Amino acid sequence: MNQTQNVYSEFPLLSCFLLFTYGVINHIKTLNLSTVLRMRNSTIANLNGVFVQIQSNIEAGRRKIAISREVVKCETLKSSENGVKQAEKPAYSDIIIVGAGVAGSALAYTLGKDGRRVHVIERDLTEPDRIVGELLQPGGYLKLMELGLQGLDSNVCGRSFHNGRFIQRMREKAASLPNVRLEEGTVTSLLEVKGTIKGVQYKTRTGQELTACAPLTIVCDGCFSNLRRSLCNPKVDIPSCFVALILENCELPYPNHGHVILADPSPILFYRISSLEIRCLVDIPACHQMPSISNGEMTNYLKSKVAPQIPPELFDAFISAINKGNIRTMPNRSMPAAPHPTPGALLLGDAFNMRHPLTGGGMTVALSDIVVLRNLLRPLCDFSDAKALCEYLKSFYTLRKPVASTINTLAGALYKVFSTSHDPAQKEMREACFDYLSLGGVFSNGPIALLSGLNPRPLNLVIHFFAVAIYGVGRLIFPLPSAKRMWMGARMISVALGIIFPIIRDEGAQQMFFPRTIPAFCRSLVV
Repeated sequence: MNQTQNVYSEFPLLSCFLLFTYGVINHIKTLNLSTVLRMRNSTIANLNGVFVQIQSNIEAGRRKIAISREVVKCETLKSSENGVKQAEKPAYSDIIIVGAGVAGSALAYTLGKDGRRVHVIERDLTEPDRIVGELLQPGGYLKLMELGLQGLDSNVCGRSFHNGRFIQRMREKAASLPNVRLEEGTVTSLLEVKGTIKGVQYKTRTGQELTACAPLTIVCDGCFSNLRRSLCNPKVDIPSCFVALILENCELPYPNHGHVILADPSPILFYRISSLEIRCLVDIPACHQMPSISNGEMTNYLKSKVAPQIPPELFDAFISAINKGNIRTMPNRSMPAAPHPTPGALLLGDAFNMRHPLTGGGMTVALSDIVVLRNLLRPLCDFSDAKALCEYLKSFYTLRKPVASTINTLAGALYKVFSTSHDPAQKEMREACFDYLSLGGVFSNGPIALLSGLNPRPLNLVIHFFAVAIYGVGRLIFPLPSAKRMWMGARMISVALGIIFPIIRDEGAQQMFFPRTIPAFCRSLVV
C-alpha cells in the first residue's frame, strides 16, 4: 500500500488517468440495453444527416460549376433576368460584327480568311437599294485587291456600279467561309460588364431576343448607327441633301468619266452605274429649303432651276427621269472620327467616320481602315485581355489617318469651294480652283492622285490647296495690281484658311502631320 501511494504521488498524471478510466467503466456497466440502442439510433440519424448535407453540397457545387461555365461562355449584364436566351450556335466567336454593308462584309471575309470565328449580325440581308456608295476610287480598288476581294464586279476598278449588287456579292463571299456566320437580326444594345463590352443583344427576324458574345465587337452599322454614342463623341453635320434620279438611254459628254457640274447653288454629279443607266445627284445645300416631292415643288425646282444647267447631251433624259416621278432624296452627313477607346469594342465605317460624298471616297476609307485593322489583329492569337487589346488598338486611330484624313479633308474643302456663295472672295476661289486644275500636268495629276486615294498624304493636300489660293491671288494682282485687287487677294487667303483649318482641327493636326509623336503609334511600330 505504501508502494502504491508512492507511485501515485510520484506520477500524478497517471493516477488521474487511471481514476478517469475506472469511472467510465463503472458508468458503462450501469447502462441498460435500451439506453445503448437509443445511442446507436441517434448516431445513425446523425450520420444520415451528415450524408444528406454532403450530397446537397455536391449538387450545389455542380450547379455552381455549370453556372461558371456559362459565365465563361458569355458574361451578360442581367440578361438572364430579363429572359434573354443565349444564341446556341456558334457556341463561341472570336469577333462579332454589327452590320453587313461594304465595311462589315469585307471585314468578315478578311478576318474569316485569317481563321477567326466571326459572327455577323445584319438588320436586313436583302439586296440594299441606295443612292450613294456607288463609286469606288482606284485607291479603294487596290485595298479591295489587298483583301482578296477583287473580281466581285467587272465595273469596280475605279468606276461606279450598283451598290446593292456589289454588297450582295461581298456578303456571299464572306458567308462562303465555314467560320463566318451571317445572321439577320437587329442589334438593340451592347452588353457591358464593368466597363468592358462583352457582346450584343439583338432580336431575330422572328422577334426572339438573343445575346451573342465575343472578346471583340466591331460596330459598323452605317450612318444611322444607334450604337455609336457609347463608343464615340458623334458630331454629325448635314451640310446638304442629294436628290437622286436615274437617267436612261443616254451618253455622258465624256464616256467612262464621272462628271461634276459646277452649278448654282451647288454641284451636280453624273456617273454611269450600268450600261443603260446614269446616276444623277443634285446637291441642295442645307441653307436652302428642301422642296417637297409630294406636292410637286421638287419637280418644279428640278425643271426650272436645275434643268437649264444640265449639259445638252443629258437634258432630254433628265426631263424624262423627272416625269417618271422616281425621285429620291438622302441627307449628306459629315462626322469626324472622335472615338472613346472602349475595351471589347471598336467602331468602323460610316458609324465611325463620314465625309461629304461629293468625291466618292467613303468606301475607299472603309476598305483602307479594314486593311489597317487586319494587319494589327493578324499577329494576335488571343483577344481575351480586353484592356490590353484596347490599349494596343489605339494605334489604329493614328495608322488610318493618312488615307482617311486626306480624303475627308479634300471632300469637305472641295464641297465648300465648289458651292456658290455671296462672298466675292469665295467666288474667286471657286474660279481659281477650276483654272488651277485646267493647267494640267502636276497641277491636275497631284489633286487627282489625292482624290483617288493613290497618294494619301495630308501635307501634299495642304500644299495644293494653298497653291490654288496663291494662284488665285496671282490672277488678281498681275499684270496690273491695284489696292482693290490686293484686298481681294488677301480675302481669298482668309477664305482658304477658314475652309481648311476647321477641317484639319476636327481631323486632328497631330495625327495628320506628326503621327510619330503619338505613343500608341510608336508602340504599334515596335509590335
